[in-house]
Amino acid sequence: MLNIISQPSSGLPKLLIAHGLYGSARNWGVISKRLSDIRDVSAVDMRNHGASPWYDSHTYPDMARDLALVIEHLGGPVDLIGHSMGGKAAMTLALTHPELIHKLIVADIAPVAYTHNPSNNIHAMRQVDLSRVERRADALEQLQDLEPGLADFFLQSLDMKEKRWRLNLNVLEKCMPEIVGWPSPPGKFEGDALFLSGAKSDYVRTEHKETIREKFPNAKFAKLKDAGHWLHAEKPREFEAAVRSFLLM
Repeated sequence: MLNIISQPSSGLPKLLIAHGLYGSARNWGVISKRLSDIRDVSAVDMRNHGASPWYDSHTYPDMARDLALVIEHLGGPVDLIGHSMGGKAAMTLALTHPELIHKLIVADIAPVAYTHNPSNNIHAMRQVDLSRVERRADALEQLQDLEPGLADFFLQSLDMKEKRWRLNLNVLEKCMPEIVGWPSPPGKFEGDALFLSGAKSDYVRTEHKETIREKFPNAKFAKLKDAGHWLHAEKPREFEAAVRSFLLM
């Protein structure tokens, strides 16, 4: 089963968080802590990430089944947040097993196939000479050509002691067409859903809203000002406030 990081049990309704590509449950520590006053919060390392098992496949049906097992372990159903890749996994689960989810929050992703290829980030991580890395600054220097903020984000998945990435880079690269794609599962999720995006991001476009409403007829939309795709990291307080308001509605 996936690795789970939980806030202390409080008897409150359960909230589960699924991170995006190259992320981990650790990335969501601040958000988890802030929301723990209204929810019993758990965040997972998705398959092939963090401390979770590595597999030879990385499809959205795979990830949805992983999340279903976690929800069963937590005594589900849950409120579910998914960002980017985790958002597509969350949507897949909502469409195939809606009984497992109360409220759904999808962060900066739409139920569509994209044409971009984030594999360049895998190449950048592979180029890091881990034999020369004694401090995080050594790895940071080797990743200095990346977009601002990305190197620090990736380094959260670098095991300094073992000198290895906590990411199954080979499988993630092999499965990149599935990751940027969309399996188009049948069904609808009739529950409350919030599609929260960054105003500076182009992942959720105006033309996507009709597709979203077809599958998620009770969808609401909101944007965070001055935030891009990594909206929860760029604007954590605003992200937390938007999620809190939606969960308490």
